[in-house]
Amino acid sequence: MTTERRDLRGLNVPGLWDVVGNTAWAPILDEYQKHLTSIRQLATPTIRNYMNDLAAFMRFQAETGSLDKIKSPDRRQLRSYLAFLASNGYEKASISRKLTALRTFFRWMQETGKVDRNDTDMVAAPRQAKRLPYVVSEAEIERLLMAPDTSTTLGLRDRALLELIYASGMRVSEINSLNIADVDLKSRECRVFGKGAKQRIVLLGETAAQWAEKYLNASRPKLATRRSQEALFLNKLGGRLSTRSIQETVKRNALKSGLDANFHTHILRHSFATHLLNGGADLRVVQDLLGHESPSTTQIYTHVSAEQARKVYLRAHPGTNLQRRAPRRKDHNTL
Repeated sequence: MTTERRDLRGLNVPGLWDVVGNTAWAPILDEYQKHLTSIRQLATPTIRNYMNDLAAFMRFQAETGSLDKIKSPDRRQLRSYLAFLASNGYEKASISRKLTALRTFFRWMQETGKVDRNDTDMVAAPRQAKRLPYVVSEAEIERLLMAPDTSTTLGLRDRALLELIYASGMRVSEINSLNIADVDLKSRECRVFGKGAKQRIVLLGETAAQWAEKYLNASRPKLATRRSQEALFLNKLGGRLSTRSIQETVKRNALKSGLDANFHTHILRHSFATHLLNGGADLRVVQDLLGHESPSTTQIYTHVSAEQARKVYLRAHPGTNLQRRAPRRKDHNTL
């Protein structure tokens, strides 16, 4: 596989093709990349992550002298691979993700007849403590939404962008791919193409719809050029606002509003889900709005709500702050 051909794919996977070189793995990985792109229709960043995770396995194969053998790793080899990752400083979460990527790859290998067996399900991923998603309060969200200077063209765009992300819980890639035709301001609905090109409908609050309308009427026409076509959010040159620019816009306004320097776009999605559940929304409804396939994925936000409730209780309830003393015993010898 030539460098030019890889560059045309727009993927940057450090070391993968250098490791596999001209071995029999090269055409297989090339075919798998096409499968992820055309059949599964995954987003480019997701495909890059899959291929990056496979690069670690290929490096392990090269170091153990197994790179020339096209076969599924057995249980012993898989355990050695996990040990190899741990010894190279990978955290448990990264090791679990790489094992998942390997399982997905070898299931495809077995389905396409490239290997006879697949033992990747026979080894468990390392146990790890569940991390609760980081969310911010409604007051902090309000500060973030108020941060852009809406008297300017780009400031009005930024306000509409922030309002839409928080009101809908959309992923950054979903916001990036939005077209004008996908947004119905009258019904306050948005048609979204999520992971695997799956379509869903998300809802917009009245405030978000109002800011979107202001942007479409007053700001977007000033940004639009002949190359703008149907993209909803535009950059200052009239092109579609990239995922990187969306992330930078969120971070810039977060810093402006006094939020943490590590604040990122996905925190708006976490906060959207948690605030809905705090307000009494049904878990299944939140699952549908987020585009989660399994309710267990959405379930994590109920833990966030419970943990927040506990912190509020401990901070606010007077009974938790009193230093109670045991009652003194009466001396029956004194009357």
